[in-house]
Amino acid sequence: MKVLVLGAGQLARMMSLASTHLGIDVLAYDVGSKQVINPVTFEVKPTTLEQAVEQSYAITAEFEHIPEDVLSICQQSGKFFPGAESIAIGGDRSKEKALLDNAKVPCAPYALITEKQAFIDAIDELGLPLVIKTCQAGYDGKGQWRLKTSDEAEQIWSEMNRFLDAGTDTAPHSIIAEKMIPFDREVSIIGVRTKDGQCKVYPLTENQHTNGVLTLSIAGKEKAAIQTQAESAFEKLAAELNYVGVLAIEFFDVGGQLLVNEIAPRVHNSGHWTQQGAHTSQFENHMRAITGLPIGSTELVRPTAMVNVLGQPNIPQSVLTVPDCTSHWYGKDPKPGRKMGHINVSAGSLHQLGEKLAELADILPEEDYPGVASTSHTLILN
Repeated sequence: MKVLVLGAGQLARMMSLASTHLGIDVLAYDVGSKQVINPVTFEVKPTTLEQAVEQSYAITAEFEHIPEDVLSICQQSGKFFPGAESIAIGGDRSKEKALLDNAKVPCAPYALITEKQAFIDAIDELGLPLVIKTCQAGYDGKGQWRLKTSDEAEQIWSEMNRFLDAGTDTAPHSIIAEKMIPFDREVSIIGVRTKDGQCKVYPLTENQHTNGVLTLSIAGKEKAAIQTQAESAFEKLAAELNYVGVLAIEFFDVGGQLLVNEIAPRVHNSGHWTQQGAHTSQFENHMRAITGLPIGSTELVRPTAMVNVLGQPNIPQSVLTVPDCTSHWYGKDPKPGRKMGHINVSAGSLHQLGEKLAELADILPEEDYPGVASTSHTLILN
């Protein structure tokens, strides 16, 4: 059985590695080079996109910013899951907000901005401070502003206006302004939905970000009430989209009330812990769902932490001296801030997980791996 993944990065690589034992052969389409490649060996295949679509049993995507002509070819095949609509919504915050409103899933109060008067009105209606985000082409903290005082408005507007002017009649640009709401922490849910509407959801994950990029995730801390909120949001959004595959939803936890920050129509960085912390990883379950195979258990096997490796030339081999620690390297050229790999570490309890993170903190420099030491202390004390 052949599956084609749009995008040829680490997520395609991990989907391939997770599904080989199921008899699934994965190829990836690199939208930049327009080549079909093996996402593990990077071997270029003498195959066009159209040929790869024809030969595939199912097609999926590892990221949202895919050219419309590529989405159209894949959608017309009838094999594309979760489908062009879901991918387009994940890549456009204005469409994402409309989805949340239609599904009656709560998020922060917001306003859509396409011109200066709408920006002025947003300041008046929502008040300051505001978080301002481009609707298109924003990810990992890029394309965002913080408007804290009215004195900053003109300067920020000039930058916003450049983005709006870069849009075209066929691909207009827009911006979302959100009321800045103090939150206790950031969490995410990863769930999977089958073609016949069956849903399974992984435990809620607590996430830490540095400069807008995920650096650390912890699974195994959550209680039933907040988990139920997250599962309800997943089921509503997945049903609204008639979704097939893995869907990730990021939330702000505001005093026990979850507000959606954004959604990702794909396997997600905050779900990498499932490789060692769940019986069936998010990668395998995504491939099972899109090919019509029964989906596996999403229950937590043991508390697990995921540490992102950002911009580093390698993962220190000494991390493997920590019991129940695994190293995942993506094989990319190092660049500052680039996701190069991740480290998963598991334990029998949260206290023991804290002890193992403390061992990792002795190996990993704080400036390169922020939050590992402080999280270890928190888990040990709790």
